[in-house]
Amino acid sequence: MTTRPQAAGSHRRDDTGAAVTVLRYLSALLLLAMGAIHLYLVFDGVGGLLGVLFVLNAIGGLVLAIAMVVLRGGLLRWASVLSLLFMAGTLLALVMALTIGFFGIFETIDYQLVPTTLVVEAIGTVVLAVTTVLVLRSRNAT
Repeated sequence: MTTRPQAAGSHRRDDTGAAVTVLRYLSALLLLAMGAIHLYLVFDGVGGLLGVLFVLNAIGGLVLAIAMVVLRGGLLRWASVLSLLFMAGTLLALVMALTIGFFGIFETIDYQLVPTTLVVEAIGTVVLAVTTVLVLRSRNAT
């Protein structure tokens, strides 16, 4: 049995496809973690407008995590961009609440899970940015 030589650079495409797959699953895990933190805080007593926003955040994180794992092609591109905007927007809202306030809500760094949330959302934003770039560059979004 003979093997055909691979075209130059073809193994690079395989590596990129594997990297995109790993990053998609990592992105989904970070979206789930972000949503789980917000849902935990609701069950721990956060209510009012903030509680409603946290429940919506948890639902959005779950839906986008599923989308990052299940979707392919053009829909994956949309899911990736939306997930990045969602994660970055959630991080921005927390930073605003810590600094200048957000919809009249002021947060302190020593409140429950704020440091953890900052880390998860910052890492999630970076991972989703890399994932989005790779997905948008790939010809067949895996």
